[in-house]
Amino acid sequence: MKKMKKPKKVKKARKTNKLDLGAIFDAHVRHEFVDHDVAATMKTMAAEPYVHNVPTLTGGDGHAGVVDFYTHHFVGKMPADTRIERISRTVGSDQVVDELIMYFTHDCPIDYMLPGIPPTGRKVALPHVVVMKFKGGKVAHEHIYWDQACVLAQIGLLDPNKLPVTGAPQAEALVEKSSRKRA
Repeated sequence: MKKMKKPKKVKKARKTNKLDLGAIFDAHVRHEFVDHDVAATMKTMAAEPYVHNVPTLTGGDGHAGVVDFYTHHFVGKMPADTRIERISRTVGSDQVVDELIMYFTHDCPIDYMLPGIPPTGRKVALPHVVVMKFKGGKVAHEHIYWDQACVLAQIGLLDPNKLPVTGAPQAEALVEKSSRKRA
């Protein structure tokens, strides 16, 4: 007679309270671009966060540095017609990466993106990638990437006919390609 194996004990699943990092990301961006509320934006952030705009090396480091950056250079300082279109989102266990396009008319100074450049009145469509890292359900840091040549071409400071750069076609191609139905 064959001896039967003892059944293995089944481990109980650990109860986890998974945070919706995408929702936290969206609230953070809403406070920045819709509410124009620095205090509400900071409530979504860790105690000592940082914001780093990679192309221009602008942003803030630590609570006071981020508050200063948001207050004097970013929140409520964007053109009134600024809008954001998300192309894609990737959510990990402690990070959200959004691929997006920011649309605006360069009708006011934008210190963090175009430091020292006066308004040109030109329309801009600028692809971005935002990498938002979380700790304890709060934004620990933001790394924001865009192609600086793309924005400079659109406001007339670089000639795409004389340099290997593109302007608005960069955003148009991204929207068109990402909207296709793939097999």
